[in-house]
Amino acid sequence: VQLQASGGGLVQTGDSLRLSCDASGSDFNYYAIGWFRQAPGKEREAVSVISSSYGRTYYTEAVKGRFTIARDNAGKTSYLQMNSLKPEDTAVYYCAAQFEGASTGWPLVDSKRYNYWGQGTQVTVSS
Repeated sequence: VQLQASGGGLVQTGDSLRLSCDASGSDFNYYAIGWFRQAPGKEREAVSVISSSYGRTYYTEAVKGRFTIARDNAGKTSYLQMNSLKPEDTAVYYCAAQFEGASTGWPLVDSKRYNYWGQGTQVTVSS
């Protein structure tokens, strides 16, 4: 699976952005998709994860109620809708994919468990 993230940009506090993660390859619907972010000087953290086909989603506490993750298996794309953006959301955002089997466990928030990564897209929120 190859991934390409896009949609980042420079916005003001309170604005919205929608990130996209376009995948190529087969069996996209068998992969959980995670969105991670990394701010300067900080560790990469899981922002949101959507399971392959079980309808499960995860959000880190800081983005609950503001971000929405979705996927379009037919179009091999995942989206991260980000509303009410704050300066603390500023980071490079990455999408990642991990094959999800019955014993994979949930939620997949450990970046080390993801085998496929897209390039990052910068999100900058000015105050």
